Amino acid sequence: MSFPASRPLVYAPKIRELTIWLWRSSRGLRLQSMLNALIGVLSVTLDFAFIYATKWTIDIATDKAIGSLRLAAYALIAIMVSKIMLGFARKWVGALLGVRSQNILQQRLFTHLLRSEWSGLEDHHSGDILNRLERDVRDLTVCITETFPSLLEVTFRLVGAFFYLFYMDARLACLIVCIVPCFLILSKVYVRKMRAITRDIRSTESNVQSILQESIQHRAILKTLERVGTMIEKLKQTQNLLRKHVRHRAVFSSFSSTLLSIGFGSGYLITFLWGVNSLQNGTITYGMMISFIQLVGQIQGPFRDMTRFIPTLISTLTASERLMELEDVPLEDDDNPIVFPNGAGVRLVDVSFRYMESGRPILCRFSCDFPKGSTTAILGETGAGKTTLIRLILALLKPAEGKIEMYDESHSVKVSPRTRNNLVYVPQGNTLFSGTIRENLLLGNPEATDAEMREALQTACAGFVMDRPDGLDAVCGELGAGLSEGQAQRIAIARALMRKGSVLLLDEATSALDIQTEQELLKNLSSREAGQTIICVTHRPAVIDYCSQVIEMKRTLEG
Repeated sequence: MSFPASRPLVYAPKIRELTIWLWRSSRGLRLQSMLNALIGVLSVTLDFAFIYATKWTIDIATDKAIGSLRLAAYALIAIMVSKIMLGFARKWVGALLGVRSQNILQQRLFTHLLRSEWSGLEDHHSGDILNRLERDVRDLTVCITETFPSLLEVTFRLVGAFFYLFYMDARLACLIVCIVPCFLILSKVYVRKMRAITRDIRSTESNVQSILQESIQHRAILKTLERVGTMIEKLKQTQNLLRKHVRHRAVFSSFSSTLLSIGFGSGYLITFLWGVNSLQNGTITYGMMISFIQLVGQIQGPFRDMTRFIPTLISTLTASERLMELEDVPLEDDDNPIVFPNGAGVRLVDVSFRYMESGRPILCRFSCDFPKGSTTAILGETGAGKTTLIRLILALLKPAEGKIEMYDESHSVKVSPRTRNNLVYVPQGNTLFSGTIRENLLLGNPEATDAEMREALQTACAGFVMDRPDGLDAVCGELGAGLSEGQAQRIAIARALMRKGSVLLLDEATSALDIQTEQELLKNLSSREAGQTIICVTHRPAVIDYCSQVIEMKRTLEG
């Protein structure tokens, strides 16, 4: 799977693109978002009702209004109980829908990654991809389901409080909102700077996760090379860089928050002095003064909330860009599979391929034919392109020139993901997943019976599985931990044999086996299915004795 280079940090031209992508990504998350928005609007409405009820209660108590003090008290209690119930409802929405929303987005991106094209050259480390699927997905989910509804809530609060205050005292309302231009100017500078810092933090976090993942996965190698200390020091240096970026963000954020706090404090002071002066002149009541102070809080509160939302929104923009990079990889066209029920051969004609445009050509006008029912050994030095040839036949890679086709007596088709169902592939190395042996075998055929699994194990010379106490339900760890390399390789072969395909591809599939076991396995494979085409990449001379043809590949010249 290949990913494009990181996107440049350009803000304005991407607003429309990001907005469209966010809307499309919000499918499945909109229910929680709408419920949170509704709860937020109702909560603001109750706040305004509480302000009015407070003014009314004070004015009744000071004989500035006519009414029942008991009724006013009941109204205040009813509003407070309603606020508590709304808070309870908000928590339940988060508890019931929060994890579901994150899972929906994560599954969608995970599905896209597994079904997208693969190039053999990864532009992103697997640790970085995991960081995106976990941290970035979580941040994006929180923004869509919580932050966006909260923004709607604070906007409704700001507009409602302004008009409420404007109705009570137009001059004071206009004076208070004079802070808006200053806030917008500061926000523009703040967003630009914080976005760059956040991008650095995310990139460094991905590097930390990559170091942790690789070091744990290759712990035995680090021990034998006696380089555990080297990786620990590398982790320390990367963590120090992360701490530096985080400290930079904290200092910048604190400075910006201090400036805003000065503005907010000034607003409260102006309101208080304005109210005291008006109260002394007898132009307002005590209830109105309390309402002034509460409404100023309702106006300035949204601005204060926006200072909290800005880092979240910046994180969301950064997360969106990083996740969009994953979705930029085109999907494979694997619809309407093409089946060769009676077997097939494979033919390459003048095929050229290189992994990078400036890199060494791996294949140069290479031609060969693997007739239906033939058994072919592919030999050659390291770097000659043997594994690349297998990947081309599997349609994991696309040739730069030439054609690769699968054919039978009646027709031929270009190899593609649609022809992959005809192939049975055993890669080199240990490819078992953590779990039971049964779970690994069922990856080859989810509908397989125990009898079919036992038959595949016998063919792969892996009958030892049935001698284990738990048999098919025996547990193996990550990369077949608990099994020898040869045992893991034979189980991997059995897993591949669970598939019904007319072409069997073996890429150094017997490298961990002893000669006797290898010969027995090859004998079983050659007599397993009449008409099956077998293509075997090998360095083992014993394989040649079971082959009808041998193809020796040579390393192409540099350039």
